[in-house]
Amino acid sequence: MCGRFTLTVDPAELQDAFGDFIFPTQFAPRYNIAPTQPVLAIPNDGKNKADFFLWGLIPSWSKDPSIAHKLINARGETVAEKPSFRGGFKYKRCLILADGFYEWKTETGQKTKTPYFIHMKDRKPFAFAGLWDEWHSPDGGTLRTCTIITTTPNKMMSALHNRMPVILDKGNYTDWINPTPQRPESLIHLIQPFPADRMSAYPVSPLVNIPANDRIELIAPT
Repeated sequence: MCGRFTLTVDPAELQDAFGDFIFPTQFAPRYNIAPTQPVLAIPNDGKNKADFFLWGLIPSWSKDPSIAHKLINARGETVAEKPSFRGGFKYKRCLILADGFYEWKTETGQKTKTPYFIHMKDRKPFAFAGLWDEWHSPDGGTLRTCTIITTTPNKMMSALHNRMPVILDKGNYTDWINPTPQRPESLIHLIQPFPADRMSAYPVSPLVNIPANDRIELIAPT
């Protein structure tokens, strides 16, 4: 699964990495984004504009918003079939912006897992493959939420965990957020492990275990 990630670059760096998409002119660096918190994403609504969504999908048909806690990730193998995700896979996909994420490794002889920070070797921001939806509460409020799709790990990630988030290659962004409805077979080839030789990882402080901790020291190597 993917349970924590970062977006620490400034808007100018994000603009440089993602080209013609439109981004907020200001946002704070985040070193420990956790489920139910706001994440920056580009939905396939045809506007090519990034906005903030809550992490944890609430399908539009759901009667209970607490389902978001269970839907922070969607398994790529079943995303086209599960009721919570199949509509989004066809109609509502998004790019979830990040520049790193965390995973916890079980170490021999240790009772606690060791957190690792994973990033691109060039340290540039990237995009997770995501789904989004819009939920309307009984009192008239609206929540825009999202989930991160996961897949089997690449060689590097398999040493840390048995899953990894789907990271899209830059050349596939346009296909993923095509605003027209898509058949599963036209997208399923994009749900694959990102090349391990373009990624790197190192252990970090267990301070990241606490969601309230959100500062640069969290991504410092230990």
